[in-house]
Amino acid sequence: MTLTDLKQLFDYLEHSQSRFSMRNEIMFKLLATTGLRRSELVSLTWEQVDLVNETIQIDGKGKKERILPLHPHLIPLLASYKSSLRSYQIYPTEPVFLNKNRKALDPGVYMSSLKMC
Repeated sequence: MTLTDLKQLFDYLEHSQSRFSMRNEIMFKLLATTGLRRSELVSLTWEQVDLVNETIQIDGKGKKERILPLHPHLIPLLASYKSSLRSYQIYPTEPVFLNKNRKALDPGVYMSSLKMC
């Protein structure tokens, strides 16, 4: 993606009124700013997200731990997203991103459905 393409995508996501607009915006901004892999993104749990220290802890390939900084723009978005969820959805071991049935995302299904949009 070019920078222009990325800006267009972010603009679209920021103005979208869909039920999942905030989730999708955060997901794409995390991918663009942190270097997360698709599988790491969809399996992200709340215990990995540290809004105070503005980091995400990732157990990557080979179980090597990485600490990734969060872009300052993402902190209020993540906080707002978290506050919009039900209390049982924000337990530390719960996935950050859920599908329409409030279940964990499947990396293959989610990303292939985005290609069709």
